[in-house]
Amino acid sequence: MIVIALIQRVTQAEVTVAGESVGKIGHGILALIAVERGDTEAQAERLAERLLGYRIFSDAEDKMNLNLKDVDGGILLISQFTLAADTRKGMRPSFTPAADPDSGKRLFDYLAETIRTRYSRVETGRFGANMAVALVNDGPVTFILRAAPPEETQNPV
Repeated sequence: MIVIALIQRVTQAEVTVAGESVGKIGHGILALIAVERGDTEAQAERLAERLLGYRIFSDAEDKMNLNLKDVDGGILLISQFTLAADTRKGMRPSFTPAADPDSGKRLFDYLAETIRTRYSRVETGRFGANMAVALVNDGPVTFILRAAPPEETQNPV
């Protein structure tokens, strides 16, 4: 059980629902978010911390040393339960690992609100909607971030 984010450094990104723009950013991070069964608020808080602090933007020496806040970028959060799919066997994904829609929405909303309390430039898609996502990947730079349960993140003694 790990909250998952596929993040992409973008020069711009926008999400539309039925032709209506519901979220749009310029330079920043597009984060596709999946919630699995049993994921917790503590994991969402850790993911929020990582999304805001992950250093994927280049400094003056072209090294990835700057985070979202350092570059005053936007963040666009999109729910994407398909990232939680089990694809290890067969020719069709299994969505058994994914949280049920109510739990997924609750934790996705919690994540978005947690980020908003720490940073102002936050946009979201519309949970459960058929969304069209357009982006220009900068680099391209793409990473998968995982927020494990707290007991899995502690260092062994």
